[in-house]
Amino acid sequence: MPVANSIARQLENASWIRRMFEEGVRLKRERGADAVFDFSLGNPDVEPPPAVLDALRRVVAGNRAGSHGYMPNPGFAEVREAVAGKLRHETGLDFTAEDVFMTVGAAGACNVILKSILDPSDEVLVLAPYFAEYQFYIANHGGRMVIVETDDSFLPDVERIAAAITPRTRALILNTPNNPTGRVYPESTLRDLDEMLSRAGQPIAVLSDEPYKSFVYDGGRQPEVASSIAHTAICNSWSKSLGLAGERIGYLALSPRLEDGATLRSACAFSNRTLGFVNAPAIWQRVILESMDETIGPAIYEQRRNVLCDALEAIGYEVRRPEGAFYVFLKTPIPDDIAFTRRLAEEGVLAVPGTGFGRSGYIRLSLTVPLEKIEGSIGGFRGAFLSSRGDNQG
Repeated sequence: MPVANSIARQLENASWIRRMFEEGVRLKRERGADAVFDFSLGNPDVEPPPAVLDALRRVVAGNRAGSHGYMPNPGFAEVREAVAGKLRHETGLDFTAEDVFMTVGAAGACNVILKSILDPSDEVLVLAPYFAEYQFYIANHGGRMVIVETDDSFLPDVERIAAAITPRTRALILNTPNNPTGRVYPESTLRDLDEMLSRAGQPIAVLSDEPYKSFVYDGGRQPEVASSIAHTAICNSWSKSLGLAGERIGYLALSPRLEDGATLRSACAFSNRTLGFVNAPAIWQRVILESMDETIGPAIYEQRRNVLCDALEAIGYEVRRPEGAFYVFLKTPIPDDIAFTRRLAEEGVLAVPGTGFGRSGYIRLSLTVPLEKIEGSIGGFRGAFLSSRGDNQG
């Protein structure tokens, strides 16, 4: 059976993250797991908080009647109200349960809103460097990704974004704390964006992809995007904050300030079912209801960031320490990031080339590896750095 041409093209451009993860499987088989240091995949290695697992046991043991059956398209009403209450507290906006849709992770939320607003060839602005799978989410619904470069410090460039808007522009995706750069967008930047968008002459939704929101370092915090930008649709999950990446539990929340909110809510409820996701898992909705305020917190990842960045700086790398998320976006000592990624792999260190995120000359390193693995990898980083510089001293 032939594969669709669109999928064949996407497979050719498939995520570098997965490619390197698969390379790690191969190297571990050849060399042994202790000799491979895999920084490729942002798969949380910290277990969920005990309170979350306790809630899971209670929900399963309760086995209430109808708990495994169909539910309203947007999810259980009491769970949506609890999410809305949390959003009211955090944003100061009047979110209600009607604004919230329980989804299959933040990825599901992104797909639901994109399906609801895109017609074929409509455009979505994406800031480079960007999470690689945005291009596929947009293509899923006939849209076209328009890449807009960030500034030299990886912050949104409002003038470039304004220049990229056309009559077909329907949305802008923001991801802060950012994957892959670790930048936290300041409130001033968000407000400048809102002011510019208010003058665009057409409604443009801002999709705020927020799974790393609780991972901000050095005592900082992520400003609320929905508080600063009027036309915001929040896409969030508990994959990172509770270490539940495999459970696919998240939500979409439409700001009460979005235009045509009632129509859009109906469209999202419809899309949530017709995409085939059919809501977030019932059991995990009820678990979240009991443990929504729990969090892993940033401390363990902040410690790993400090150890890795200190070591990389000592070797001679040019390092920009992430302010949030759990990635280090490292400038490579040679312009060819793919070649340097291969050199690292020879040393048993797996990274993802920045080319896969729309920015060459960098690699992404995930902090979702144990501290002892980070410490064990330093020799490999040193060896790749020195060999790439033609330096035989060490």
